[in-house]
Amino acid sequence: MLHRPGPELSRLTPRNNDKLLFDGIPWVGRAQDEHDAFADALRSRGVEVLYLTELLTQVLGVEAARATCIDAVCADPRLGDQLRAQVRAHLEGLHPADLMLVLTAGLAHEELRTGSGLVYRLMDSHDFVVDPLPNVLFTRDSSFWVGDQVAVTSLAMPARVRETVLTAVIYSHHPRFTGTEHVYDADLEPLEGGDVLVLAPGVLAVGTGERTTPAGVERLASKVFARRLAHTVLAVPIAQERATMHLDTVATMVDRDAVVMYPFVADELEAIAISDDGDGIRVAEAQPFLVA
Repeated sequence: MLHRPGPELSRLTPRNNDKLLFDGIPWVGRAQDEHDAFADALRSRGVEVLYLTELLTQVLGVEAARATCIDAVCADPRLGDQLRAQVRAHLEGLHPADLMLVLTAGLAHEELRTGSGLVYRLMDSHDFVVDPLPNVLFTRDSSFWVGDQVAVTSLAMPARVRETVLTAVIYSHHPRFTGTEHVYDADLEPLEGGDVLVLAPGVLAVGTGERTTPAGVERLASKVFARRLAHTVLAVPIAQERATMHLDTVATMVDRDAVVMYPFVADELEAIAISDDGDGIRVAEAQPFLVA
């Protein structure tokens, strides 16, 4: 499941890029070209590419999915009662394709023509009533699979929380995923897909740092053990820095027996093996990551 860079990236400005977790303003056209090359490379190797926006548009025709997404937007406490009611009315009147666009690219102050009241009046004209989701580009964060079960993750940063709502309604309501079991859900401890590597059958490595908490690793371990999806989880502490925010930024699986690693951390990474001893979770002593 991919997301082709779109209008949500065009919403980034020097005023909001820090808040929306971007270090700069991306070149959207170039990002689209690189994405298309990546998607074509996947297809050329027999991979089916699904696009998040297409799946989301399809499920927004389902009333329960539509209501869940609108409720998530209207839960923003910054709106206040009057503006919240106006936003809800606006969203409820949109066609699924237009609603999908607002859910991913946001709704600017001047685009809400029905806006009124104190909150709306005191907003800057450059503000967003509904924030865009430029990080929806990173679909590997909001969900991952272990065997035939999907984990809808719990994203740590407030700017990204709504992403998992979109992912969850796809897995819950799209006919393509009917009957899919969820091994993790967004209301649990922080856990992000970029921190999870399926190293081998029954073995997961989970980065522990800025985005995935130790409690999230422990919760995932207990769930995969209970469902016999894994017998070992390696908790891998990583530096809590922007450049190494996820495990897959320093160690990326590229084949069943090959990993691309950032050389300056290859000898420094440690792993703590977690297993199920029958009475609970057993935590081993730390070892070098490559040894573990």
